[in-house]
Amino acid sequence: MARGWWSAKIHRTWSYFHASVGVAERADLNGWLTPAQLALFDAMPAADRRHGLDVAADLRRAAAGDKALLLAGLLHDCGKGPHVRLSHRVAWSLGGRYGSWIWRLTGHLPTFEAGLATLRDHASRSAELASGAGCPARTIELIRNQESPTDDAGRLLLAADEAN
Repeated sequence: MARGWWSAKIHRTWSYFHASVGVAERADLNGWLTPAQLALFDAMPAADRRHGLDVAADLRRAAAGDKALLLAGLLHDCGKGPHVRLSHRVAWSLGGRYGSWIWRLTGHLPTFEAGLATLRDHASRSAELASGAGCPARTIELIRNQESPTDDAGRLLLAADEAN
């Protein structure tokens, strides 16, 4: 990361509160997503839709014609769903940075056990949802392996995800 960890997390938190998807941005998706993929995108919380668009934009600059990779960038967090709150995301990030003791401690708070489990399993859940929406097998595998990439495209996805 070009910025420090804390700076990046503060920026991401600010972005979470100010996330929006413009009408033109949403309309552009009609040209390359199926109705099922659009429905999956539309079901994501605003912050995850904005993040997906930003990740896909970075990927478009790095690997212009790879539709499977762009689709993975757009939908890689669709498995987080509407019940994962900012507080869960903060606890997840802090636990990843400073140790799983944070997850154990916060897991006792109301909603945190489920929220942290959703974050832990979101890659596989996102892959299942992408499969159900008819995404290509390559997109599904990129999403499933987003945290531990197995190829150059997966490493591009991880880098774009971390940068946004």
